[in-house]
Amino acid sequence: MTAMGHADTLLAMGGAFVAAAVLARLGSRIGLPTIPLFILAGILLGPNTPGFVLLDDPHDLEMLSALGLVLLLFYLGLEFHMDDLKTGGKKMAIAGGMYLALNVGAGLAFGFMMGWGTSEAFVFAGVLGISSSAIVTKILVDLGRIGNPETKPILGIIVVEDIFLALYLAALQPIISGADGFGETALQIGKAFAFLLLLALAARFGTKVIGKLFAIKDNELLVISFLGAAVLVAGISEKFGVADAIGAFMVGLILGSTASGSRIRDLVHPLRDAFAAIFFFAFGLSIDPGDMGSVIVPVLIAVVITVAMNLTAGIVAARIYGFGPQPTANVGTTLLARGEFALILATMAATAGLDPRLSPFIASYVLILAVVAPLVAGRSHWVARILPGGRAAKEEAERQPEEEHASAGR
Repeated sequence: MTAMGHADTLLAMGGAFVAAAVLARLGSRIGLPTIPLFILAGILLGPNTPGFVLLDDPHDLEMLSALGLVLLLFYLGLEFHMDDLKTGGKKMAIAGGMYLALNVGAGLAFGFMMGWGTSEAFVFAGVLGISSSAIVTKILVDLGRIGNPETKPILGIIVVEDIFLALYLAALQPIISGADGFGETALQIGKAFAFLLLLALAARFGTKVIGKLFAIKDNELLVISFLGAAVLVAGISEKFGVADAIGAFMVGLILGSTASGSRIRDLVHPLRDAFAAIFFFAFGLSIDPGDMGSVIVPVLIAVVITVAMNLTAGIVAARIYGFGPQPTANVGTTLLARGEFALILATMAATAGLDPRLSPFIASYVLILAVVAPLVAGRSHWVARILPGGRAAKEEAERQPEEEHASAGR
């Protein structure tokens, strides 16, 4: 690469970080999550919009973007604990399973309805079916609902989604890569699951040995070690037909259970945020806003389907946990956002050469829901009124102060 090439790359990288930071600060003032703003920055500074162009070719940020994706899933693995499956018990499994059945099933049906292809339909299933754990967590923190009774099943559903994510990505990769015939597809899926099983066994039985390898006092060496492990296993995963992101997830799952897990979480957090911003920014660079107009109708249909399925899932969770209308509305609206996982699927679909309409569809869908979800979640009391029993609960809440006032008067 020439000196000019180096300069252009550094300018693009620096500009991407600065643009993402500026928009994120503006967004935080009006309560918007950062993911849609990072994407918007990429769209505005990309080659497909008029005005200043920061980067002509999104592929120039391909390696940084891939690292952002690896760190995102690595951190998610660090946050996931096998003990979470035990504490939630049967209710968590049922609520999470029903959520996935409703949303993934609706996404698959929607995908076949669109008629873009079988591989594309399976991508739609994941896009419409999986919530954004990053945005969901941010909503819970921003609205002060961490201690609410419905928060535990919300996080339980996220845990079940994480487990499904690992299995889904392992099965999806051979399908969208265009394996020849059922036998070849089955062989690739078998290889993927065998490798995934190997990583799972390492997570279950190799934690002590691996923990000793990562018992490093020096932070600099620890950062180099866990980054090397995450990137290396991500690359090996690709060789076995497993998405690189899920390989990084499994490394995070293993290291999160070691004695160094909490230190690794603290050390990787700023790296995750920085390079994830580049991942979302680079995705925005690849989007042509002109293409969004051609998919706006199916996007709006998908948004309506997602809202309906999430409210239905909220009602199901309420039945399982015995919640009233307000917690039911909180569950349905908090889990509404879609984000990082949908964009991972968009990247996989583009790499596999699937229908080019998928990228603008997913970008529009994520942007709309990532903005709408926090706003709706903050006004979930409006939603509670239209749910079964909501009006009666509202009238009871309004009548109670009146009765207390009359009783005090006597």
